[in-house]
Amino acid sequence: MKVKDVELFEKLKSQVQHLFYEMSSLSKKSPDGPINKFKLKFINEKLRESNSFLVGPHKPFADFECFDDSNLPTNSDVVLILSQYIDCLEGFRCANTTRDGLIHWKWNTDESTSIRTDPPTRFKKGEE
Repeated sequence: MKVKDVELFEKLKSQVQHLFYEMSSLSKKSPDGPINKFKLKFINEKLRESNSFLVGPHKPFADFECFDDSNLPTNSDVVLILSQYIDCLEGFRCANTTRDGLIHWKWNTDESTSIRTDPPTRFKKGEE
């Protein structure tokens, strides 16, 4: 990965998490209520951006790209999908990090810049 990709990824993951929190709040009040087109536009934008990182085994659903804005999904549908994307984004992050010494973790980049990150929440075989 390039440094600029790491920066884009971290921003994207944060945005998807915040969309999830907002939609979860709406879903608790009205789970079967349809989402409005304004919100759906931004959610779909972030899902498309996520799909650029989440390819192959990291993609949550093989046949899902984004929501159809002509058939508005419910709040709970959006929460379900966003939660899967958050999990897969975290899996992608974990798969692209390595130990930087005994304590710290860093992103695997193809540049000399070292970008620290949080420890992975799941480990690749042999890294426990």
